[in-house]
Amino acid sequence: MGTMQWAETTESRGVLEQGFRIELEGRDVPGILWRAEDAAESAPLVLIGHGGTQHKRSGYVLSLARMLARHHGIASFAIDGPGHGERSTGEDFETTWARDSIYDEMVADWRAALDAVVAEQAPSSIGYWGLSMGTMMGVPVVAAEPRIQVALLGLMGFGRLNGDRLRADAPRVSCPVRFLLQWDDELIDRQGGLDLFAALSSEVKSLHANPGRHSAVPPQEFRDTVGFLAAYLTA
Repeated sequence: MGTMQWAETTESRGVLEQGFRIELEGRDVPGILWRAEDAAESAPLVLIGHGGTQHKRSGYVLSLARMLARHHGIASFAIDGPGHGERSTGEDFETTWARDSIYDEMVADWRAALDAVVAEQAPSSIGYWGLSMGTMMGVPVVAAEPRIQVALLGLMGFGRLNGDRLRADAPRVSCPVRFLLQWDDELIDRQGGLDLFAALSSEVKSLHANPGRHSAVPPQEFRDTVGFLAAYLTA
């Protein structure tokens, strides 16, 4: 577990937001924790993985975190992925993710953040939400972390950049999964996405495919991901 530093808490319409930083093996990992103002310490928790070129406070991450807190009393946190947000190094996406150690470092970052949040919150249940690069991060994290009980994944497949690691980790994902696929995705090969879904070992999994390009996930589909997680985490 790394060294954690918490920032001051702010409040917006019943949702508390608190920044944090973890020092882990020479890496500085910034993140944000959101929770309902009136939530119990044992409230469920969701790890939110942002997409490529995005960061821990991107608009849709904030929207998701606030929906989880306001409508379901579920806490959540996000960290900046390697080379993104406050961790930007100026490298391009492929250079960052081509390093041999990147996946193991990234999994360690998420697990250290989860350990620190769990020490403060003691959540009753834990889930993961991540699309696109959030699934590049999410499949290895969910595979490595037995505390995660349900996952929302998608907009990713076996590709030239990530194929070996995701092929190795996907069969180790056994929790319930909902997987989103954009049928006309210009960034992710359709068959690669279908192959990733098929490789997940989860006995309970569903594929939600919609027409449109990579970033054109229908708003209702996005909102339904919150209900999907909540159904498992608050049961």
